[in-house]
Amino acid sequence: MLAATAISQSADDPLSGLVLGEIPEPEAPPGWSVVRVVASTLNMHDVWTLRGIGHPPEHLPIVLGCDAAGYDESGNEVLVFPVIADPDAGMGDETLDPNRALLSERHNGAFAEYLTVPTRNLIPKPGWLSFDEAACLPVAWTTAYRMLFTQARIRAGDRVLVQGAGGGVASAAIMLAAAAGAVVYATSRSEDKRRMALSWGARAAVEPGARLPERVDVVIETVGAATWSHSMKALRPGGAVVVAGATSGANPPAELNRVFYLQQRILGSTGCTRGELVSMLRMMDATGVRPVIDRTLPLTEIHKGFQLMIDGALTGKLVVRPDRKGAGS
Repeated sequence: MLAATAISQSADDPLSGLVLGEIPEPEAPPGWSVVRVVASTLNMHDVWTLRGIGHPPEHLPIVLGCDAAGYDESGNEVLVFPVIADPDAGMGDETLDPNRALLSERHNGAFAEYLTVPTRNLIPKPGWLSFDEAACLPVAWTTAYRMLFTQARIRAGDRVLVQGAGGGVASAAIMLAAAAGAVVYATSRSEDKRRMALSWGARAAVEPGARLPERVDVVIETVGAATWSHSMKALRPGGAVVVAGATSGANPPAELNRVFYLQQRILGSTGCTRGELVSMLRMMDATGVRPVIDRTLPLTEIHKGFQLMIDGALTGKLVVRPDRKGAGS
């Protein structure tokens, strides 16, 4: 079968380690299922793997791709929950299992015609979602959902700042928070992405670091060092910054004086539980909110897709289809 495999890592030339070629079709061990992949999407996690960040080289080679939607062995349409873990080892929360692994970390991922996952990880795909839309959800959208509703526990009327509008998590956070009745502010260096944020439900979209009309209850932070100071200054006393990434750097000044004096909270968040993914689907059904897709590419153009992500040229998600047929961009 055709697959996109990481065979080496380079911080300066990540695509040098990405190989598209034929590998054997997988066989499912007991308790696992084979999925015929219809659609997957790119995530920054894939780029980090190729750069050698957070992915030990001894786990190479490995098929990349964290998101998948397709058909199970019985022909049922399914969405793949991407966290391979034991909820009992995480006190009921599989994201807290010390041995958890995201698809493509220790198990071959979704940039292939077939993949295997624990049968527990298969969720029926709702008929109101296309395969492309469903493939956008497992990583980026569920990350945003957990940040907003499990960690920050936002309510209607809360003020929420989303840093870095345009990325997969940020675009999902804007739409989900707006759908829940929050007042959303967003930042982006790109005028086009600020305009898009307004169309997704943000009340205002400003350049990074710009003063907001009011302080916010919650900041959704995936950018890191470049926006951290602004996140802290924009937060009201007692508010919370929820962190699920640090694409611009992981070690900004902590500003501890501000944290303790204003009793601000900093909350980490990683992935989601299977239950949270199901709950998010129910919310999407109720509200009509849907993911934003920048474009769709065939697996044969995976290098082009990665370059677009590395260049920051995407707004929303890039869908990858492994059917060897051309897909319009």
